Amino acid sequence: MAAVRALRWALLAAAAVAAARALDNGLARTPPMGWLHWERFLCGTDCGADPRRCVSERLFVEMADVMVAEGWRDAGYEFVCIDDCWMAPTRDEQGRLQADPKRFPSGIRKLADYVHSKGLKLGIYSDVGNKTCAGFPGSYNHYDLDAQTFASWGVDLLKFDGCNSDTLELLAEGYRRMSLALNKTGRSIVYSCEWPFYLRPMKQPNYTEIKQYCNHWRNFFDVYDSWSSIKSILDWTALHQDSIVKIAGPGGWNDPDMLVIGNFGLSWDQAVTQMAMWAIMAAPLFMSNDLRHISPEAKWLLQNKEVIAINQDPLGKQGYQITKDKNFELWERPLSGQAYAVAVLNQQEIGGPRNFSFPLTFLGNGLACNPACSVWQVLPASRDCGVYSWVSSLSMEVNPTGTVLLKVVAL
Repeated sequence: MAAVRALRWALLAAAAVAAARALDNGLARTPPMGWLHWERFLCGTDCGADPRRCVSERLFVEMADVMVAEGWRDAGYEFVCIDDCWMAPTRDEQGRLQADPKRFPSGIRKLADYVHSKGLKLGIYSDVGNKTCAGFPGSYNHYDLDAQTFASWGVDLLKFDGCNSDTLELLAEGYRRMSLALNKTGRSIVYSCEWPFYLRPMKQPNYTEIKQYCNHWRNFFDVYDSWSSIKSILDWTALHQDSIVKIAGPGGWNDPDMLVIGNFGLSWDQAVTQMAMWAIMAAPLFMSNDLRHISPEAKWLLQNKEVIAINQDPLGKQGYQITKDKNFELWERPLSGQAYAVAVLNQQEIGGPRNFSFPLTFLGNGLACNPACSVWQVLPASRDCGVYSWVSSLSMEVNPTGTVLLKVVAL
């Protein structure tokens, strides 16, 4: 346990140093929030056969309308993001990217204007290589032109993928050049990278450098609508927390990928786990679901003000795993106001609810509950757990693949 506490002190100290090295565009001071089409809608381009689910301006207009009407914008979800497959197969005569004219007949500028009229922001997608992951034109050798095009359209966020780059050197150069090109436009454009994910099979990422260029970055495989996918992301994050937690902070965030709550693959407890753990990890919150058809339960969870407040905490420190005991994991995240978010995760996939007990001295290197603290349960339901002393233990009942999310405030 002494080694674990030493690691936690080191992570907190390093985070203070890393925070000064973020991309200096003044954006993403808290993790960005919004909606992104990819996991739910993929690369649907046949609007004749499936008009409500193809990647088209209709999809993004309808999603923007719902985000305003159903309280998503007011909850903090401000970006409506287009992923791959929005483009025409070729650039125009001036070498510029262009939207598919059948699926986006009004063009991206008009779509951006509409999204902005709703008090929302528009995100778009491109790729560092010759082609996007789906085979549409990439930005290689067009970084400045594409950045200027996006700015002229009124784009507010760029998701920049890493497919089809010939070498690691070209990959890194492309990510750097697009960052500089975006800043040079003079428009505020959040820059979402996949740089470390494409580096990792061959080379350890330099996160200090990546944070100098990107506002958030993907480290691991795409999320799928399944518990095995969520579990693999959490396992990877815990395994690599010594290298990734310390760099996260205002202006630059680790991105574990989209929220798939409200789709088909997660049980209720697993949906609670994704929402709770994305808050603990200070993750960007980009939903990929169909907000036009979503259950009241999923809406309640995704719009939960207490969970979003933890995710958006202005201290901007990412949480980390404190300990693992058989199938239980205990995570904490330092918050402003001498508070901590605490997650008790039950990874067991058989049987029924189980209890996990831990001494409160585990939290905050022994300081989170010194001399006493209040404990509030946020998920799966909000309730007051009472006041505890420094020498107390806490016991939580957690369902299989579920998580109990707590907020602990020193008194």
